[in-house]
Amino acid sequence: MTHIAQTAFDAEEIIAGIESWAAIESPTTHTPGVNAVMDLAVADMKDLGADVERLPGLDGYGDVVVARFEGQEGTNQPGILVLSHLDTVHPLGTLDGPLPVSRDGDKLFGPGVFDMKGGARIAAHAMRTLLKDGRRPRLPVTFMFTPDEEVGSPSSRERIEAEARNHAYVLVPEPLKPGDKVVTGRHPVMRFMVSTHGKPSHAGLHKDHGKSAIHVMARLIDQIEGMTDFERAHTYSVGVIEGGTFVNVVPILCQAQVLCVAPDDEGCEEITRNLMALEGEDAGVRIAVQPGVVRPVFPPHPGTLALFDKAARLAKEIGIGLDHGQFGGGSDGNFTGALGLSTLDGLGVAGAGGHTHEEHLLISSLIPRCRLLAGLIETLD
Repeated sequence: MTHIAQTAFDAEEIIAGIESWAAIESPTTHTPGVNAVMDLAVADMKDLGADVERLPGLDGYGDVVVARFEGQEGTNQPGILVLSHLDTVHPLGTLDGPLPVSRDGDKLFGPGVFDMKGGARIAAHAMRTLLKDGRRPRLPVTFMFTPDEEVGSPSSRERIEAEARNHAYVLVPEPLKPGDKVVTGRHPVMRFMVSTHGKPSHAGLHKDHGKSAIHVMARLIDQIEGMTDFERAHTYSVGVIEGGTFVNVVPILCQAQVLCVAPDDEGCEEITRNLMALEGEDAGVRIAVQPGVVRPVFPPHPGTLALFDKAARLAKEIGIGLDHGQFGGGSDGNFTGALGLSTLDGLGVAGAGGHTHEEHLLISSLIPRCRLLAGLIETLD
């Protein structure tokens, strides 16, 4: 098959699209911002001629957008699901503060440009270029945009899994890994809430009458982080801490959110045992541990590896390198891979600094990765 020429793809058009989406701040918990980006996704998909469905958000999160395109033989066969999230980790004010949308040589900076508005946009541009060139994918194609991936997809997981079961392939344009590696497997990810429950008293007059929840939590945090074993890829990270009411009150409650990763189910079971063993009492303060959202292990099973082989052959034909591996850092691909569906993740932009004030993508990666996505969307059967 003759692939679309590189000149058919417009890097400046892609950049403009990414900048327009990144210009709307969309931290997961800011539902109006997330839905404002969903508005742009709806407009873009309708402009491409998709049959668009917008599912109202659940549990206070943003909406889900599903856009469907017919394949060469209609829509009555399992097709391709392109799965992207439009929420970010960056709080409101990031654009006007430490991370404005800007360009510096080959780098495009901005909240979410790397993870993963850039990947979502190159996937949309790939579809646009195919249709503009008069090509129609062999299989029906569904784009699904979700609002809560950065907090574990608590409101969208069931919708993702239900949609994915109707497809033969899942393409996830999360960021490309270093070394031109896409993702053929992901470690499971677990979240826990650890809470300490103390006894209040006036901190200035009768500190000795109280039991500080924060004091005990401070020791627990050091203990939890110390369980990390990098050689075994078992990591424990305390990311959010909340506690206390007034500075002159011995704190009665402190809560810490813990994110844990291991490469397999056995590791997850060990981590769970370790954290649950923290429950009890310390210096008169009660300790409780509540398991939270879990992203299941996405193993590199035969269907996914066969899909990678197709992608690698296509990449070679268009002149780019491609390798693969299993990685930490969860995505919605965990869910589809765990279902046994052929899932190729990490198909997005190259760059670095995700979840930091240095987040950027490499402009030079836009067209090569867009061409690869276009080739997969067009030729998978």
